[in-house]
Amino acid sequence: MNIGDAAKASGVSAKMIRYYESTGLIPAPGRTGAGYRVYSDSDVQMLRFIRRSRDLGFPVERIAELLALWRDRSRHSADVKRLAQDQIDGLERKIAEMQAMKETLQHLADACCGDHRPDCPILADLGNGPSLLRIMHR
Repeated sequence: MNIGDAAKASGVSAKMIRYYESTGLIPAPGRTGAGYRVYSDSDVQMLRFIRRSRDLGFPVERIAELLALWRDRSRHSADVKRLAQDQIDGLERKIAEMQAMKETLQHLADACCGDHRPDCPILADLGNGPSLLRIMHR
């Protein structure tokens, strides 16, 4: 199948397929006599694997490790679990950071009258760097 068909079947855009190919994440596919890429069902399966890994937030470097483990039938599941747990730990850190941002912004929004006056603690905070509200909620 051509790159458009592979993109449609895998859910990975043609642009990203070319990018993954250029970075070596996926091997270069076969080519027709006219130079068009030709993808096999196993290529599409690998692209689906990458797409699902990206959907779970794995960075490309970790996806390369996961692909290597996926291909290695003598792998240890502990190695796969370690990568998954590292991803979970990273997601938990990001969630905590986003929760802190939300709480700070909520405090600022609560402090803003939201009326016709020009005074706005949200803009004042953005213009002055770390606010007392953020310092107080650490």
